[in-house]
Amino acid sequence: MSQQAPQRGLPQSKEAQLRDYTMRLKSNVKAMFENFTEIIKLARIEEDGQLLRATQNEQDHYEMQVRSSNIVRAGESLTKLVSDLKQFLILNDFPSVNESISYNTHLFKDMYSTSDAKLMSLRDEMAADLFELEDEYYSSVYK
Repeated sequence: MSQQAPQRGLPQSKEAQLRDYTMRLKSNVKAMFENFTEIIKLARIEEDGQLLRATQNEQDHYEMQVRSSNIVRAGESLTKLVSDLKQFLILNDFPSVNESISYNTHLFKDMYSTSDAKLMSLRDEMAADLFELEDEYYSSVYK
């Protein structure tokens, strides 16, 4: 129930996509767990059975390869799921994007104000210095 609360405001398609992600996660983890469990079961003590020992070993070896391939496939699927989740978050996290834009806008306005104030101060200093230089030049006897 508590996991549904953040999804309340999402459109139906996004909720369906999140449910699909959850289902994919659970099925891949379950597949990995079941295949690993079956590989562990293959490490049983030798029993006298209807198959020859070499045949049984080959069969067990082949089953381990298939199950380990299934584990790798499920792991790759989980990696793809992580990539899909990152893409979903980037594309659908509008409040975070808006907050970032607002923060950067505020930061740049502050930088603009600071730079503008420094330029005004520099302009005033240059005007005062220029006034002094002009006064010195025009009052000089060496013109």
